[in-house]
Amino acid sequence: MIIQLKNNSTKTQIEEINNFLKTQKLSPSFVQTQFGKYIIAVGKNYPDMRLFSKFDSITDLHRVSDNYKLVSKKWKLDNSIIDLGDGVIIGGNEPAIMAGPCSIEGEENILETVAHLKENNIKIMRGGVYKPRSSPYSFRGLGIDGLKDFYSECKSNGIKIITEVMQSSQIEDMIDYVDIYQVGARNSQNFNLLDALGEIDKPVMLKRGISGTIEEQLQAAEYIFSNGNEKILLCERGIRTYENAYRNTFDINAISILKEKSHLPVIADPSHGVGIRKHVGNVALASIIAGADGVIIEVHKQPQVAFSDGQQNLDFREATELYKKIKGLWAYKKLIS
Repeated sequence: MIIQLKNNSTKTQIEEINNFLKTQKLSPSFVQTQFGKYIIAVGKNYPDMRLFSKFDSITDLHRVSDNYKLVSKKWKLDNSIIDLGDGVIIGGNEPAIMAGPCSIEGEENILETVAHLKENNIKIMRGGVYKPRSSPYSFRGLGIDGLKDFYSECKSNGIKIITEVMQSSQIEDMIDYVDIYQVGARNSQNFNLLDALGEIDKPVMLKRGISGTIEEQLQAAEYIFSNGNEKILLCERGIRTYENAYRNTFDINAISILKEKSHLPVIADPSHGVGIRKHVGNVALASIIAGADGVIIEVHKQPQVAFSDGQQNLDFREATELYKKIKGLWAYKKLIS
């Protein structure tokens, strides 16, 4: 059960509700986010809803059977929108396109990509400065100094950035230089990290685990929300299966299911999903038809010399064509819906 409270609810009023819930053999948990106050009540049986009418601080009640409650669409029918400021919206009337290299490689790489994004009116740049790599001998990013350069150049050009955080100790150092924190597939169930990201007022994009289920992804998002942060994006990036013809099994089904189960925006990552440059565009377009609110794609001026994941990076010409197709398909989908 989700109990929505008035924003001016006092500690005394909240305690009165908690005591009542305990008499009904329910376990209450209080949650305060950037946007509201809630009590999550968990138990086997729920009392008659009319019994709550005596509490003036309650604005609404919702019975949500899902283990993930706050991220469920069963209580919040309107889809959530993430406002990054300066007119950059995710989950609104335009597709959110995030593009850039897998890894930030240096000043030249940043400048080239920023110029490319500005030419195409793309408002969010992706790029890793902390890179989780399968091999400890692979390039693992430029760290906080690279992030500062990345952010500074993007900010001066009106572009927001999304970059990966790998551990909770990095959050504070990064916070002034990040518009969206990305939680990668390997950290999708790093609950200490998720708890810590729930305590900040910055958007978080949560990728699906390497072999994670939809239920596990939504439960992971619940960790962030229940710790106080409602600004969450869900990302489908494919899962590891027995198939080896491509990098991951990109789950188009998951996009539609996530939109049905949750009010959170859903972003598709076709670059990691298929992992083969020539197929990235088709998978990206399919994700838009399936209901994705946007895409995050890897783009590099010269993919063949990229420090990481060059085989799945689009070059600037290929990316420009894809942006046009995404925007055209989005407009057509709105027209026929």
